[in-house]
Amino acid sequence: MNQINFKQTKMKKFILLAISVFTLNMATAQTQVGEVTLPNTLDFNSETLLLNGGGIRTKAMVLKLYSGGLYLPSKSKNAAEIINADQNQAIRLVITSSFVSSEAMSEAVEDGFEASTRGETEVIASEIKAFTGFFSAEIVEGDTYDITYQTGKGVVCYKNKKELGTISGMDFKKALFGIWLGKQPADSKLKSGMLGK
Repeated sequence: MNQINFKQTKMKKFILLAISVFTLNMATAQTQVGEVTLPNTLDFNSETLLLNGGGIRTKAMVLKLYSGGLYLPSKSKNAAEIINADQNQAIRLVITSSFVSSEAMSEAVEDGFEASTRGETEVIASEIKAFTGFFSAEIVEGDTYDITYQTGKGVVCYKNKKELGTISGMDFKKALFGIWLGKQPADSKLKSGMLGK
């Protein structure tokens, strides 16, 4: 009888341990960035990408526009290498403010390209136009954009997991990722956060 009780106690301890480990794994599978919970991995182009870091895009230091995360095959703090790499990468943006309208997002992206390329946008003008078109539909709080670069394909953009389109070319990819990671980023604190600093 004592042996049965011992086995039951042992089994209960094992079950409790298994539950706690499972709960811990679930908790560490996500990262809180502001009001948004970002997954620690994303799968694109048959590869699992790791959350390199995340941050919040603010305006006037008060208004939180969106939370963003950078996903890479392996973690890196080198912005130039990330921008220039011909490898699967993703930036996830989760809208957190009603101030982020379609028009405002399109303008912000155009300004971002101007800063990223130091005004040299003519070479990729048609690509920029196509990309800003991805933000033409109404944008509401909670909308999620996955801006990915997929080797062999190019930049593939998704809104709420629905594919919006593909734009090829490394020059465009570099300019695009430069919006958040370049020398004149859209938000320096967001850049630092994405680089895990």
